[in-house]
Amino acid sequence: MEPNELIRLYADAWSEPDRALRQQLLERAWAEDGTYTDPTTHIAGRQGLVDHIGGVFAQFPGARLEVTSEIDVHHEKLRFTWRMLLANGEVFLDGVDFGELSSTGKLHRIVGFFGPPALKP
Repeated sequence: MEPNELIRLYADAWSEPDRALRQQLLERAWAEDGTYTDPTTHIAGRQGLVDHIGGVFAQFPGARLEVTSEIDVHHEKLRFTWRMLLANGEVFLDGVDFGELSSTGKLHRIVGFFGPPALKP
């Protein structure tokens, strides 16, 4: 699967409140033993990510993730920017994700950062 399609499925999973549908999306895009890390959590395994996204929906019903850049890929590594929108369309958070693909071509690791880097004084 092409990286653009993988990230589309991944973003769709972050926008899917139905657990079963979210699970199906991640089964297509995310390696079973993949890891997800952001400033608030570190998760190992696809099921953990399914559950974590569900926790986000519990806090922010109707939220959705929107990819805001092209997918930059080289040597099975990738990066892209995104924003999380609340149900009313307000931007809640933006950030950048860095990832790695597995040997089977699925997402194996995502490390996310929230907001832009702080500027040096």
